[in-house]
Amino acid sequence: MNGAGHWLSRITPKPEIGYKQLVGLGNLDPYGQHQAIWKLFDLPPKEERVGQPAPFLFRAEQQDGLPVFYVLSAQCPQDRQDLWQVEAKRYTPNIQAGDRLAFKLRGNPIVTRHTAGERGRRHDVVMDAKQRMDWKNLPESARPSRAHLAYEAGVCWLRERQARLGVQFGDTELRVDSYRSWRQRNGKGIALSTLDFEGHFRVIDPSRFLNALIGGIGPAKAFGCGLLLVRRI
Repeated sequence: MNGAGHWLSRITPKPEIGYKQLVGLGNLDPYGQHQAIWKLFDLPPKEERVGQPAPFLFRAEQQDGLPVFYVLSAQCPQDRQDLWQVEAKRYTPNIQAGDRLAFKLRGNPIVTRHTAGERGRRHDVVMDAKQRMDWKNLPESARPSRAHLAYEAGVCWLRERQARLGVQFGDTELRVDSYRSWRQRNGKGIALSTLDFEGHFRVIDPSRFLNALIGGIGPAKAFGCGLLLVRRI
C-alpha cells in the first residue's frame, strides 16, 4: 500500500540571503512558521479557506541556529520570495502489515474534560496530570519532575491512539521529551503545548497507518504538529 500523490520536502534558508533575514527566519514562532510555509503554496484567498485545514503538515527544527522545515503536502512547494532552498521528492511510502518502523513526532497532546452543565474544555496532558494529582498542594518532596510527568502523560496519550493509527508500540520503545508551551502575544490568543516523541512500532493495519501518515496525528497541525516522520529498521 502506498501514499503516492504527495510531496515530502526539506526546506532551508538560502545561504546567500542577508544576515538580518537569516536571524528573522531563525526566530520565527509557531505562527510565523505557519505563515512562512503557507506562502510556499498556491492556495485560495483566506476568506475561501474558513474552516478548512491547512493543506500541508510540517515540522520545524533548527540546525546551527537556522530553521529546517520538513513538509508533507499535496502540492510541491515553490519559493516565490527568493528565501528558501526547497528539496522536494515524491512521497510514496510502501506500507505492509508487520513492517517495523522508527518514528519521530511532534505532537500537541490534549485531553478534553467535561464538567456538568459546561462544554468540554481542552487541557494539554501535562497540565491535566498536574491538576488531577493536585500538584499545587503536594509537598515538594512528593512532586514528580516535569520530565517524568511529560513522559507518563505523553506515553499514555500516544498508546491510546494505537488502534486508530494502525500500529502497535513496544513496551520500552518510546521516548517523550521537550515539553514546550507557547502563547501568541498581541494576536489572536493562540496557545500551544508540544511534546516530542521518538521510538519504534509495528504496523498492524496499513490502511489506517497510511491515513495517519498523510493526515497527521492530533490537533494543531497548522502550527507544526502531527507530521509523522518514519524510517525502516
